[in-house]
Amino acid sequence: MELIVAVYDDWGIGKDGTQPVALSVDRKFFRQTTKGAMVIAGRRTVEDFPGKKPLPGRVNVLLTRTMAEYPGFTVCTSPEEAAKLAEQAERAMVIGGGSIYRQMLPMCNTAYVTKVHVTPESDTYFPNLDEDPQWELAEILESGEENGIVYEMCLYRRR
Repeated sequence: MELIVAVYDDWGIGKDGTQPVALSVDRKFFRQTTKGAMVIAGRRTVEDFPGKKPLPGRVNVLLTRTMAEYPGFTVCTSPEEAAKLAEQAERAMVIGGGSIYRQMLPMCNTAYVTKVHVTPESDTYFPNLDEDPQWELAEILESGEENGIVYEMCLYRRR
Protein backbone atom coordinates (compact mmCIF):
# COMPACT_ATOMS: atom_id res chain seq x y z
CA MET A 1 0.00 0.00 0.00
CA GLU A 2 1.05 3.59 -0.62
CA LEU A 3 0.10 6.95 0.82
CA ILE A 4 0.12 10.52 -0.37
CA VAL A 5 0.29 13.60 1.85
CA ALA A 6 1.32 17.26 1.82
CA VAL A 7 3.23 18.42 4.91
CA TYR A 8 4.56 21.73 6.17
CA ASP A 9 8.03 22.29 7.63
CA ASP A 10 6.84 21.07 11.04
CA TRP A 11 5.07 18.07 9.42
CA GLY A 12 1.69 19.70 10.06
CA ILE A 13 -0.99 18.66 7.58
CA GLY A 14 -4.10 20.55 8.58
CA LYS A 15 -6.05 22.89 10.79
CA ASP A 16 -9.76 22.56 11.57
CA GLY A 17 -10.18 19.85 8.93
CA THR A 18 -8.64 21.73 6.00
CA GLN A 19 -5.22 22.51 4.56
CA PRO A 20 -4.17 26.03 5.64
CA VAL A 21 -1.87 26.29 2.60
CA ALA A 22 -2.68 24.32 -0.54
CA LEU A 23 -0.72 24.52 -3.78
CA SER A 24 -2.35 23.92 -7.17
CA VAL A 25 0.78 22.03 -8.29
CA ASP A 26 0.27 19.63 -5.37
CA ARG A 27 -3.42 19.16 -6.18
CA LYS A 28 -2.44 18.29 -9.77
CA PHE A 29 0.21 15.84 -8.46
CA PHE A 30 -2.44 14.28 -6.20
CA ARG A 31 -4.88 13.85 -9.10
CA GLN A 32 -2.22 12.32 -11.38
CA THR A 33 -0.79 10.02 -8.70
CA THR A 34 -4.11 8.68 -7.43
CA LYS A 35 -5.90 8.39 -10.79
CA GLY A 36 -7.09 4.82 -11.32
CA ALA A 37 -6.12 3.75 -7.81
CA MET A 38 -8.15 2.70 -4.81
CA VAL A 39 -8.09 5.63 -2.38
CA ILE A 40 -8.65 5.16 1.35
CA ALA A 41 -9.86 8.16 3.34
CA GLY A 42 -11.45 9.00 6.65
CA ARG A 43 -14.86 10.60 7.08
CA ARG A 44 -13.59 14.14 7.68
CA THR A 45 -11.39 13.95 4.58
CA VAL A 46 -14.35 12.71 2.52
CA GLU A 47 -16.46 15.58 3.83
CA ASP A 48 -13.80 17.93 2.40
CA PHE A 49 -14.16 16.40 -1.10
CA PRO A 50 -15.93 18.64 -3.65
CA GLY A 51 -19.64 18.11 -2.98
CA LYS A 52 -18.70 15.33 -0.53
CA LYS A 53 -18.78 13.04 -3.57
CA PRO A 54 -16.38 10.23 -4.49
CA LEU A 55 -13.27 11.24 -6.41
CA PRO A 56 -13.81 10.38 -10.09
CA GLY A 57 -11.65 7.75 -11.77
CA ARG A 58 -10.82 6.01 -8.50
CA VAL A 59 -12.26 3.31 -6.25
CA ASN A 60 -13.24 5.27 -3.13
CA VAL A 61 -12.99 3.58 0.26
CA LEU A 62 -14.20 5.30 3.42
CA LEU A 63 -12.64 4.17 6.68
CA THR A 64 -15.00 5.12 9.51
CA ARG A 65 -16.32 3.71 12.78
CA THR A 66 -19.90 4.51 11.79
CA MET A 67 -21.89 2.39 9.36
CA ALA A 68 -23.59 5.35 7.69
CA GLU A 69 -24.41 5.23 4.00
CA TYR A 70 -22.02 7.09 1.73
CA PRO A 71 -23.14 6.69 -1.90
CA GLY A 72 -20.24 5.83 -4.18
CA PHE A 73 -17.98 4.72 -1.32
CA THR A 74 -17.12 1.27 -0.02
CA VAL A 75 -17.28 1.62 3.76
CA CYS A 76 -14.74 -0.16 5.99
CA THR A 77 -14.91 0.00 9.78
CA SER A 78 -11.32 -0.99 10.60
CA PRO A 79 -7.84 -0.47 9.17
CA GLU A 80 -7.52 -4.25 8.80
CA GLU A 81 -10.70 -4.40 6.72
CA ALA A 82 -9.43 -1.57 4.49
CA ALA A 83 -6.03 -3.27 4.11
CA LYS A 84 -7.69 -6.54 3.13
CA LEU A 85 -9.76 -4.72 0.52
CA ALA A 86 -6.60 -2.94 -0.72
CA GLU A 87 -4.95 -6.31 -1.38
CA GLN A 88 -7.50 -6.85 -4.16
CA ALA A 89 -6.59 -3.57 -5.88
CA GLU A 90 -3.79 -3.11 -8.39
CA ARG A 91 -2.84 0.07 -6.51
CA ALA A 92 -4.16 1.39 -3.19
CA MET A 93 -3.33 4.76 -1.66
CA VAL A 94 -4.11 6.20 1.76
CA ILE A 95 -5.09 9.86 1.37
CA GLY A 96 -5.89 11.00 4.93
CA GLY A 97 -6.70 12.46 7.29
CA GLY A 98 -4.49 12.47 10.33
CA SER A 99 -5.92 9.53 12.26
CA ILE A 100 -6.21 7.41 9.10
CA TYR A 101 -2.56 8.10 8.25
CA ARG A 102 -1.50 7.06 11.76
CA GLN A 103 -3.54 3.84 11.59
CA MET A 104 -2.50 2.89 8.06
CA LEU A 105 1.16 4.02 7.98
CA PRO A 106 2.45 0.69 9.39
CA MET A 107 0.79 -1.07 6.43
CA CYS A 108 2.34 1.22 3.79
CA ASN A 109 5.67 0.74 2.01
CA THR A 110 5.71 3.86 -0.17
CA ALA A 111 4.91 7.48 0.70
CA TYR A 112 4.53 10.40 -1.68
CA VAL A 113 5.20 13.47 0.47
CA THR A 114 4.91 17.00 -0.84
CA LYS A 115 6.95 19.21 1.46
CA VAL A 116 5.48 22.71 1.45
CA HIS A 117 8.10 25.00 2.96
CA VAL A 118 5.90 27.14 5.19
CA THR A 119 4.73 26.67 8.77
CA PRO A 120 1.09 27.70 9.13
CA GLU A 121 -0.75 26.94 12.35
CA SER A 122 -1.72 23.25 12.34
CA ASP A 123 -3.63 21.00 14.72
CA THR A 124 -3.00 17.76 12.82
CA TYR A 125 0.43 16.30 12.11
CA PHE A 126 1.95 13.52 10.03
CA PRO A 127 4.80 11.45 11.51
CA ASN A 128 8.18 12.91 10.51
CA LEU A 129 9.56 10.30 8.10
CA ASP A 130 12.97 12.01 8.08
CA GLU A 131 13.35 11.05 11.75
CA ASP A 132 11.90 7.54 11.39
CA PRO A 133 14.63 4.92 10.86
CA GLN A 134 12.10 2.66 9.09
CA TRP A 135 11.79 5.15 6.22
CA GLU A 136 14.27 6.62 3.75
CA LEU A 137 14.03 9.41 1.22
CA ALA A 138 14.34 7.54 -2.07
CA GLU A 139 13.95 10.40 -4.53
CA ILE A 140 12.98 14.04 -4.92
CA LEU A 141 10.52 13.80 -7.80
CA GLU A 142 10.08 17.53 -8.37
CA SER A 143 10.88 20.81 -6.70
CA GLY A 144 9.80 24.32 -7.44
CA GLU A 145 8.01 27.41 -6.26
CA GLU A 146 4.39 28.51 -6.48
CA ASN A 147 3.23 31.95 -5.35
CA GLY A 148 6.51 32.43 -3.51
CA ILE A 149 6.20 29.10 -1.66
CA VAL A 150 8.95 26.54 -2.20
CA TYR A 151 7.93 22.88 -2.39
CA GLU A 152 9.45 19.45 -2.98
CA MET A 153 7.62 16.31 -4.03
CA CYS A 154 9.42 13.44 -2.33
CA LEU A 155 9.23 9.68 -2.59
CA TYR A 156 9.90 7.76 0.62
CA ARG A 157 10.28 4.00 0.87
CA ARG A 158 10.15 1.74 3.87
CA ARG A 159 13.61 0.28 4.58
